[in-house]
Amino acid sequence: MGRCRYLLKDATKAEDAMHDVFARALIHADDFRADASPLTWLMKIATNHCLNQLRSERAGWRQWFERDAEARSEAHGGAGELETRDLVRRLLSRVDEETQAAVVHYHVDGMTLEEVAALLGRSVPTIRKRLERFAELGGEELRVR
Repeated sequence: MGRCRYLLKDATKAEDAMHDVFARALIHADDFRADASPLTWLMKIATNHCLNQLRSERAGWRQWFERDAEARSEAHGGAGELETRDLVRRLLSRVDEETQAAVVHYHVDGMTLEEVAALLGRSVPTIRKRLERFAELGGEELRVR
């Protein structure tokens, strides 16, 4: 947990990250090669997971979704929420099915970039680019309003 706390600078995020790291280690236990110690293998998983999390938090496309979440919370389920749903539906209709799936898995299901990539059989950078393009569409749509 020390590695995650050092990289993320937040004890709560570090604890959540460690849960993810151990879950990933259990899922991929068959991938472990005895070339290194189990501790080294776990540290590598933890480092990669935390660095990916930091990259994701800094990604420009997140700003659009954060603004969207703020708008929804301010609307309290009123007309603003209906407008947001309508906007999301319009945006989703403008992208291919794989991008739609990536957006839903990531933002609705709460999956990590790695999980979405594995599920869709794509690389993490490919999924990240699809999410960024979707968010750019949202930015354009919001400016037009």
